[in-house]
Amino acid sequence: MSLLKPILEKEFNWTETDYGDIVTVFTFFYGASTLLAGYIIDRIGTKIGYIGAILVWSLAAMGHALAGGTTGFMIARGLLGIGEAGNFPASIKTVAEWFPQKERALAVGIFNSGANIGAVVAPAIVPPLALLAGWQMTFIATGALGFLWIVAWWFYYEVPARHKRVSAAELAHITGEPTVEPSVAGDAAATDLIADSTTTRYPIFANKAIWGFMSGKLLTDPIWWFFLFWLPSYLSNIYHLDLKKLGAPLIVIYLAATIGSVGGGWLSSTLIQKGWHPTRARQWAMALFAICITPVMAISQMGSMWPVIAILSLAVAAHQAWSANIFTVAADQFPKQVLSRVVGLGTMAGTLGGAVFPLLVGRILDHYKALGSLSEGYYIIFYIAGFAYLVAWTMLYIFVFSRVKAKV
Repeated sequence: MSLLKPILEKEFNWTETDYGDIVTVFTFFYGASTLLAGYIIDRIGTKIGYIGAILVWSLAAMGHALAGGTTGFMIARGLLGIGEAGNFPASIKTVAEWFPQKERALAVGIFNSGANIGAVVAPAIVPPLALLAGWQMTFIATGALGFLWIVAWWFYYEVPARHKRVSAAELAHITGEPTVEPSVAGDAAATDLIADSTTTRYPIFANKAIWGFMSGKLLTDPIWWFFLFWLPSYLSNIYHLDLKKLGAPLIVIYLAATIGSVGGGWLSSTLIQKGWHPTRARQWAMALFAICITPVMAISQMGSMWPVIAILSLAVAAHQAWSANIFTVAADQFPKQVLSRVVGLGTMAGTLGGAVFPLLVGRILDHYKALGSLSEGYYIIFYIAGFAYLVAWTMLYIFVFSRVKAKV
């Protein structure tokens, strides 16, 4: 969608506000559906639940080709958001099912890098495909890829206890470690039910960690949506790159995001393997990632494009490293029987911010565009982005990190 924005905004006469409204529809339906998606996946399992989510997503992605205007794109984006809602609840639950605690951050980082690999490949494929076959065929082709994944998932995936290739030793390795680390001994209602691995009545809100997780997602997810949906437009508007020239800088940026996703998971997992307490490992790793995003505040001081690309590459890498760890914070703090619902709550909070922020972005950019100073509008948004992660880390410290009495 972001790569095709230069074509679509000309064909349909979109303003930045129009585009922001379309993005908001996607994030609203994504967020509104995550809790329900998490509940369904907890009930029917990851194998069937994930297939359902990708089926809806793929059909909605292909459905963009039928859009004849702003309203049509809003409908298609809303349906896409409903399908997208099952992604992280199923993914994080899969990691909790297959990996012991000390390996989860790296596992999340690896699977999360898949989205970034897609973002690296997309600038090399989407513009040429759009120029050759039209934007409608681009949506159809990319959406159809989901059906290939569904076939592979159906034939190859199963939970460890039922997987034919999992040995007893491997199953013991996966399940032999505690899957929950209560955020504070005083959370008695939560702690009492942790031992009952069969319960689905775990009191999620009795565990204070839910507020840290939701706050962290609320404050930082909107920044990632901004990077994802507006960076191509930013480079096009400020540095006058056309559809053919956007590929190289975007490939660099999203390649950095891929490295950050895996590297962030690797860092906290390595600290844990060296004897660090899991919560302390997440705490200090995430503090580092939050600091690495703050240089985006200096973008207004950069005169040429490639120093800006370097700063943005560091920022998106740090975000993905942050993302890999905030999900494992949830996996550390809650039993896997309710983890999809917990992830659904966090994702819902993140997309609440993600639904409001594009409205603000679109109106800020249109305001400064009318004044003939569009770059100033972008710089205001970059200042917000640089500050958001520091606030989010503070909220995690209050509700999670400071409540666990553990030595490094």
